[in-house]
Amino acid sequence: VDPAIITDCEPGDLFVVRNVANLVAPYNPDGSHHGVSAALEFAVKGLKVNNIIVMGHTKCGGIAALMRGISDSNETEFLGPWMKIAEKARNKVLKHFSHKEMDIQNRACEHASILLSLENLVSYPWVREKLMNESISIHGWYFDFEDGELLALNPDTLVFEPLVEADESKLAGLNILGKENSTVEEHEDFSSGMKQTDQIK
Repeated sequence: VDPAIITDCEPGDLFVVRNVANLVAPYNPDGSHHGVSAALEFAVKGLKVNNIIVMGHTKCGGIAALMRGISDSNETEFLGPWMKIAEKARNKVLKHFSHKEMDIQNRACEHASILLSLENLVSYPWVREKLMNESISIHGWYFDFEDGELLALNPDTLVFEPLVEADESKLAGLNILGKENSTVEEHEDFSSGMKQTDQIK
């Protein structure tokens, strides 16, 4: 998915970071190589962006691999450890949707991984500081290849809604998590907020 094409932006309008399954790792300044964290720091501190968007999409190969258990296997050197970032999302999906078909589980995990990455964004102190003073906003988007529709996460309901109908005033700051210290595991509305996925035939 090319964000510039979807948003009809010109070259240079967006600072884009792409990786397997569009994941953001939690804040962990341990001296190792952290490409996403470095890009995030550059965007926030250097470019002083006003918005950070985590955008997932249907038929994500990384999420499909996660749901197949890639993070629990030793068959890859880098992919498995990377996908462990989203292990919490996978576990939550298996808890609520294990009785559903694999396509439905995958889509549920695609949604949940976006929420988890937004949660991880807030773990960065300089992101949290800007959220607190309302100088930056974070958003969760999801592109549906099948319907050609761009959806945005409504933080009040945790439902992905068509972006043209979404209330942008509700898509900013710490409200993206419902409350400042909420997590994917603790959020009471997690399963009900994924009702769109639950209704997929």
